[in-house]
Formats: sequence, C-alpha cells, structure tokens
Amino acid sequence: MKLATYFRMRGDDVVFYKGDLKEFVIRQITEECVEQLAKVDDTIDWKLRFNLIATYIRYRRKTDLDQIGIDDSESAIFIYPWIEHFKKFYHSGEYKKHPRWDWVGVTTLFTFYWDITIETIEFAKTMVKDQKNLMVGGVLASIQPKEIEAATGIKPHCGTLHTAAVDGKGGDIDEDNPYIIDELPLDYSILDEIDYEYPDGGSYYSYSTRGCIRKCEFCAVWTLEPKYQEHIPLHDRIARTRRLYGEQQNLLLMDNNVLASAKLKEIIEDIKSCGFTKGAKYIEPNLYAIAVRNLRLHMNDRAYIRKCFKLLQSINNYKGLSEKMRTEIFALREKHGFLHPETCKREELIATYKDFAPYFDAKYKRLKGRLRFVDFNQGVDARLFNEDKVSLLAEIPVRPLRVAFDDIKTETKYKKAIKLSLKHGMRDFSNYLLYNFTDKPVDLYHRLSVNVQMCEDMDVSIYSFPMKYHPIRGEHSHDRDYIGEHWNRKYIRAVQAILNATKGKIGRGVSFFEKAFGSSEEEYMELLLMPETFLLFRFFFEDLGYTQQWKDAMAELNNEEREELLPIIFKNEFNQIEKLTDNPKFLRILKFYKDYRSEIADQNSELYHLKQEFEKKRMTEISKRKKSTFDKH
Repeated sequence: MKLATYFRMRGDDVVFYKGDLKEFVIRQITEECVEQLAKVDDTIDWKLRFNLIATYIRYRRKTDLDQIGIDDSESAIFIYPWIEHFKKFYHSGEYKKHPRWDWVGVTTLFTFYWDITIETIEFAKTMVKDQKNLMVGGVLASIQPKEIEAATGIKPHCGTLHTAAVDGKGGDIDEDNPYIIDELPLDYSILDEIDYEYPDGGSYYSYSTRGCIRKCEFCAVWTLEPKYQEHIPLHDRIARTRRLYGEQQNLLLMDNNVLASAKLKEIIEDIKSCGFTKGAKYIEPNLYAIAVRNLRLHMNDRAYIRKCFKLLQSINNYKGLSEKMRTEIFALREKHGFLHPETCKREELIATYKDFAPYFDAKYKRLKGRLRFVDFNQGVDARLFNEDKVSLLAEIPVRPLRVAFDDIKTETKYKKAIKLSLKHGMRDFSNYLLYNFTDKPVDLYHRLSVNVQMCEDMDVSIYSFPMKYHPIRGEHSHDRDYIGEHWNRKYIRAVQAILNATKGKIGRGVSFFEKAFGSSEEEYMELLLMPETFLLFRFFFEDLGYTQQWKDAMAELNNEEREELLPIIFKNEFNQIEKLTDNPKFLRILKFYKDYRSEIADQNSELYHLKQEFEKKRMTEISKRKKSTFDKH
C-alpha cells in the first residue's frame, strides 16, 4: 500500500494483484482479446463473455469454446481465428517475449512458502521489461536474502523501505521523489482491485513504533526491523486516509513491542487525537459518494469502478429500503450497464451519481454509530506491564488486548499483566501461545488451562491462539516438518486435530476446554496419543465404543511394552500398519490408528450408516435439551 502511494506520486499506473500470476497474465491477454473482438464485431458486448473467453484460453477445451457463443456473431468466421491467436499466444509462451511492466514487486511471506515464492519470482521475471526492476522484499526475503539470490539471481531488499530507491539493487534515490517509503501514507484503494477481503477490512492500518528491544530466538522482528523507533506519529497519516478514503471504524496497529517505548504517553495522546477515545463511535461515511469522487479525480479508476459496482449491488439488496426503491435501483442499473462489473464505465458512473445518490442518502441516514476499537495486532509484552503503562492503555478503547504467553517461565508476569489490566477496566484479551519450540507438550496444556481458569475466576474473556513454531533459518525453514526437541509428529497432529475442532482458538468455558484438551495433564497426554480420527470424530467413536477399546488395550501394556510401542506411534505413519511390528498385541492397538475418514464418507460402508444413525440420535438429544430449556423459561 505504501509502494502504491510512492508510484502514484511519481505519476505511474499501479496494479495490485494477489494470487496466481499465471491467472493475472491470462486476464491481461483476455482483455486484449476482448478489445480485438469488439473491433471485429461491436454488436456483441464481448466484455460480458470475458470469463468464458479466459477459461478457454487457459484450458483449451472445446466445451469451453462452445460456451462463448461465437456463432452468435455474423462475423464468427473472423472471430474464431482471433480467439485461437490469443490462446496460442499464451500457451506457446510468446507473451514472455513481450513483457508489459516497467516495474514488478513481489512480497514474500513465511519461509515455509519457499517453493511457491521461488516459482512466483521466476514467473515475475517474464513480466518485467528489465529484470533490474524486479524487486523482491518482505519477510522471507529479509530473513534469507542470500538463499533467495542463489535460487533466483535476484538480490532482494531487506527490511523496511527506509529509502526512496526501489530497484532492489541499492540504486540512487529518486531526486524528484525523495520520500521515505516506509513513512508514506497507505493507498487503501488497491484493496478494492482484488476479490479477496482482508479480515480486518474497514480499519486504519499503521505503526506507532517499529522494531523490538528483544532478540528472541524464535522471532524475525529484530531482523526485519533492527532499529527500534519509539514513536511514529499517526495523526497526519490517519487524517490523510480519512480525507481520501473515508473514516474507518477501527485502528489496527502492527507494533511489535509498543510498551517498550519511552514515549508511550505521546503515542496514546496521538491515538486519542485520531478519534479513538473510550466510548467513541464510528458512523460509516457515504462510501458511494467517496468512490465516485475518487473516480472523478482519477485516483484509481480500476479499483473504484469495481467498488461502485459492489456498492450498487449492495444498495440494491439493502432491506432498509422499500421494495419499490430497490426495483427503481435495479432498473437504473440495467439502463446504464451496471448489472455486471465488466460493463460498468467510469464516465457513466460519474454521470449517474445524482440518480443513485438519494438511495444512498436514505441508507446512511438510517445507520447508527458503532463503537470503535484499537488493536495492537502483534501483541504486547507482559514483562513490561506496570501501573503507569496500563493506566495509559486504559485511556483508549483497546479490544482485545493481545498479551503474549509464549513461555511458561513468564506465567507470573503474564498473570500480573492480566490482573493489572482488569484493575484498569480492560476485560477482553487475546493471546498467542508458542508451542513446538523448547517447551514440553504439557506446557501448552498448562498455559491454556491458566487462561481458562482466569476467565472463570476473574470474569474476563481470554481467547488463546496456539501457534506452532517453525524455524526461520536452517533445516526445515522451507517446510512445515520441524519437530521440537520435546515433541513428536503424533503429538503435533493431535494438537492440530483438536484445534481443528475448536477453530484454532480456545475461549471461556471449563467444560468445553476439558472435553477438548482433557480435565488433567494426564488426560491431555492421553489425548495426544489417541488415534487422530478418534479426536476428529470424538463423540461418534466414543459412542461406538472404539475409544474405550483403545484405552483398555493401552492399559494392558506394561512399562516395557509401552516403551517399545510408543516410538512407533510417535512417528505417526500408519499407512501400512501390518509392517510396523509383528507383535500381535501391538497390532491390535495400531489397527485403531487407521484413517477411518474414507469409510465414514463411503455411503456403502457400515461405518457411514452408523455415523448417520449417530447424528440423527444426537440431533434428537439436542432438540430435547433445547425444548427442556424453553419449558423452564
């Protein structure tokens, strides 16, 4: 978003893309194809057949070609060769000889995305006119720059963009635009160029500090942001965003250790000056008026045409308007070609603004204010909590307060941080719990149980998000196969299976937690050992009796037998169980570890029918409980 601002300030056309670059190129080629077809026959709106043409160019299937409806054209005899030309242009790789872009930037993410990252960089080489203007940056590129260069020949940019040079080679600063890119305001419009919607959309994104005072072994921050900046002013950047893109509801700050700043009081005052005070409410601005205004200003036509289409589609379905008004909106959209994004035109959207404005005005008059919140998204350091700092945090509407609990050794300070926060009126918390590092499996259970118990004892809300450690350098940094010294593959899979059922987080509720993770450390360790499908379909296999049979069989083992069997289970490789051992006692237990999922999905299997009967019985029991609760009320 900062780079988009930088290039627009230079007068460049900027495109943001998230996804497979091959798909991006296909869409480019399809745009050229549609433009050519319109020259051959302008009686058909080929834009409406854009996706059909793109599908054919990609897959070359005759069925897809037939779907386009080329024979609808009186000039079909000329249309067919053009479509074949553009199909061949892509599949022959001819497009690689004609790169279109003056500059391409590739953002790299986690190190375990190594393969797809290298593939993306290699493909991006074919898109840029001069490879010296292919810039690679981001997390992976900053952590492993030598490896990236060895694999691709591209020297990546490391760390943050505290320079205006963007050629990736340490080039000269652009004298006409000598801006510190990292400090530029964000271009929010690029988010409307893509279909993907970011989870925290509708927020101001920013930093009030950069870097961290610590150098934790598992962390990349001290590599990415080596210099700690105690305060990066927010007010002017937020004001600019508000002016150009409209008010945003929340403030998402990506500081890595804000409490380390000696200027915390200034930061809090800065945040309050941006409109984020306790009890402050957000009233959504007229987004359609903003979008059309920005179309008039040519800020990002591609994005705002898409945005206008979505907003018109939304107002057409808005239940707060009468059916008569919604019918009028549809008729207007149909008349001006606004029923499809491909046929929306900038000039027409601007010219018809006054026709749609009353409907949007009617909607926005009905809207009520919503509370605003501040989120220090990367978490705060429990070891730095004290009365003064917490009292400052309490002056702004932080929700949730994310407090890291990565190490069981910090338990005392972590509890103190939560209690101090509660004392100052904060009740909503979230935290990250690192596991598979130097910790033991039981440490994860203990930290989770600490949070669940504090929820009960203190009447607060704490959502825990266990995060599996992956090394950022060395062996296994390019995959997800790393196993911590106290962990094994079976334990890792078990935790992931349990988290799959809890949707990756653990909140309030002792009974829920104890069912998911066990009511004691011993029961938790037993769950980690349990067959994976027994964890995934917990209630079904318990009802079937399989879970108890497995427990009984495990209980029959003596200590020597357990020591011999457990290493086999820890490997978590059960595709050929009969080859794992010739011990009949072990084989009886290991048969429970087969993957039952295919049987459960097979409509001809006995297990499938047993599962269906179980679900019916379970739904009946749930209905009875609901009726009983209703009768009591």
